Amino acid sequence: MTNNKRKNQGNKNKEVTMKPSNEKDTPIQDYEDDDIEEMQEADLKKLIRTLRSSQKQILELQKALMDKIENLSRENEILRRNQNETKQLVQQETGIVTEVKNSIDQMKNTIESLTNRMGEAEERISDLEDREQERIQSDQRKEEEIRNLKHIVGNLQDTIKKPNIRVLGVPEGMEREKGLEGLFSEILAENFPGLEKDREILVQEAHRTPNKHDQKRPSPRHVVIKLSTVKHKEKILKCAREKRQITLRGSPIRLTADFSSETLQARREWQDIAQVLRENNCQPRILYPAKLSFVNEGEIKTFHNKQKLKEFVATRPALQKMLKDVLHTETKKHGHQYERR
Repeated sequence: MTNNKRKNQGNKNKEVTMKPSNEKDTPIQDYEDDDIEEMQEADLKKLIRTLRSSQKQILELQKALMDKIENLSRENEILRRNQNETKQLVQQETGIVTEVKNSIDQMKNTIESLTNRMGEAEERISDLEDREQERIQSDQRKEEEIRNLKHIVGNLQDTIKKPNIRVLGVPEGMEREKGLEGLFSEILAENFPGLEKDREILVQEAHRTPNKHDQKRPSPRHVVIKLSTVKHKEKILKCAREKRQITLRGSPIRLTADFSSETLQARREWQDIAQVLRENNCQPRILYPAKLSFVNEGEIKTFHNKQKLKEFVATRPALQKMLKDVLHTETKKHGHQYERR
């Protein structure tokens, strides 16, 4: 029986020796105490070496496991820190989001307040625009009324002044000797002897205008003679136009009708046009109170304002060429006056 045990032990030793000694995962076999006693010394040494190798492998595995556990611990710590940082970031972002939300709410409230204020401002602006439009219309009506009143006053003044003759060029102080009525009689005697003998021509009033004499004024103040009738005024002025050259004691003077300042201005505005027409033998005349009359193609044409004249000139190429420069100048002049206003 002992031989069988040794034989079995030999077979077991053969199984042990058949495994390579450098194999890392060599399984550790369980040996009975009797088996160990019966093992030879060489086999025992091999077994010890195997145990030591296994122990070394176990230690290496333990170390690797510890390293892995340490790495996992570090990773876990890093993960924990990252989690804390993420949590802090989330909290910060949550705070930022809350602040942004509060800011957005404040902005919404501000925008809503501004929108309401803008609506109120637009209503006020609309009211102001309506009032301004009403004021402009009121001003336009007032201006129209003022123009109408000026026109009415001008017509009244022209009506009052209709029998008047204005004498230009009589030196200041000459009336001290005979008075203005005496000077007018002298003018009639010197220039119209037949009219001077007409006892029906009566002077109702005579005065200088304007009321104050300007020492720097190059020409003397005008003398206004008010006659008893318009007929006598027109008769005297007709004779003056026919004679052309009127004098007082040898010095040239002028006789003209007396008009309101508005009518005088309107008559002055025809002067440049009348001068061009006169140079072209169109026989221009400025009729009462401020109408332009001239001969065109054998016909007498009369115009109350320049707009009507421009419309007529546009249909007459020769007349348009004649008056092109003066009408263009008048248009520019009125444009500058409108810009100044």
